[in-house]
Amino acid sequence: MLTVSDTRGPDNDTSGDYLANALREAGHRLADRALLPDDRYRLRAIVSAWIADPAIDGIIVTGGTGFTGRDSTPEALLPLLDKTMPGFGEMFRQLSYAEIGTSTMQSRAFAGLANATFVFCLPGSTGACRTAWEKLIRAQLDARTKPCNLVNLRPRLREQ
Repeated sequence: MLTVSDTRGPDNDTSGDYLANALREAGHRLADRALLPDDRYRLRAIVSAWIADPAIDGIIVTGGTGFTGRDSTPEALLPLLDKTMPGFGEMFRQLSYAEIGTSTMQSRAFAGLANATFVFCLPGSTGACRTAWEKLIRAQLDARTKPCNLVNLRPRLREQ
């Protein structure tokens, strides 16, 4: 899990703390956690290393998805994706609209697949991370979710 921020540190990374705890509570193993400033090359380097690790099934990134000059998560990570998951960003913004109104159009949240690893990129606010986890990601990482879920796709992700 990666937090992208120029202003947060280990003592006040509330979004990262929320996601790390939510993952563990759902029975998942947190393989690694990092906090980096908005620097597209450093982001790309760490996520590339995680994507290359066969023990990592998914990556959650929080922060850097807005419109400020320093926000660069989409520019850093979209080139790494083999496939995008447009429905994730669409659903996230739809759900966020109910919570924050038209401000949701400033979100560039996205998800996709890279080297058979799921990548979810969320806004930096804890509320946005909670919305994404509770209303989208958690169920898709649960094999019991019907009619389908991302977990059940894992064995087929490397098909040619």
